[in-house]
Amino acid sequence: MKIAISGTYSTGKTTLTEALAIATAVPRTQARTMRELLPECVPGKTLEQCNVHELMNLGLSRLSERVVNEVNAGDQFFSDGSCLHEWVYGEARFRTGINPADGKWLLALKRLAMSPVVNLHHGYMKAFGSVVKRHAKKTYTHFVHLPVEFPLVADGHRPVSEEFRKMSSDLLLETLRELDIPYIEAGGNMKERIMKIVDYFDIPLRMDPDIAIERAVSKVKEQAIEIESHRQSVLATQQA
Repeated sequence: MKIAISGTYSTGKTTLTEALAIATAVPRTQARTMRELLPECVPGKTLEQCNVHELMNLGLSRLSERVVNEVNAGDQFFSDGSCLHEWVYGEARFRTGINPADGKWLLALKRLAMSPVVNLHHGYMKAFGSVVKRHAKKTYTHFVHLPVEFPLVADGHRPVSEEFRKMSSDLLLETLRELDIPYIEAGGNMKERIMKIVDYFDIPLRMDPDIAIERAVSKVKEQAIEIESHRQSVLATQQA
């Protein structure tokens, strides 16, 4: 089985996928976050400052990395997110405005300014969507969708809002139904989610889930610190 753990921002995908991999010994796969890819793909800019073409650059870069990692993971894995997420992020930003954390008036002004090229951008996103949908259909056997249950983490790196989170989550579910890919929803705390997933897919546990969760939380925190340290180092080098 190739199971994608789906959900929008701050729903716990990364920690859950890590805990599942530790608890079941099923490989975990992912792609680097856009924040990690920024210094490489769009040097000197934040996500808020990226235009449509730069967002496409990031999305396509992340997609190509994800596909390679999925192939290397073999015939069974848990995926932290999916190829659909790369497209959904860009599509939702296109629908809400280039920076969905902006206020309603500023978003309205930006939409007006973008109106001369809306059709062109819409064409780009439609083509991107066609590519990721084909890949999702032939790659993932199932999705596990995480509902929005936790508050948005204000980490200063993700230009999103609650409206944006809801739109992204709805768009993911809408796309899964469109593609007729089997999915379940897994809510509750981390342990409840793990138990629902392993019971549903009949995956044996190799470790106590509480221990797996503890290790996963620690590992994800360490990775976040490393990512930020590397990002700051790259920025300092670029500015020198």
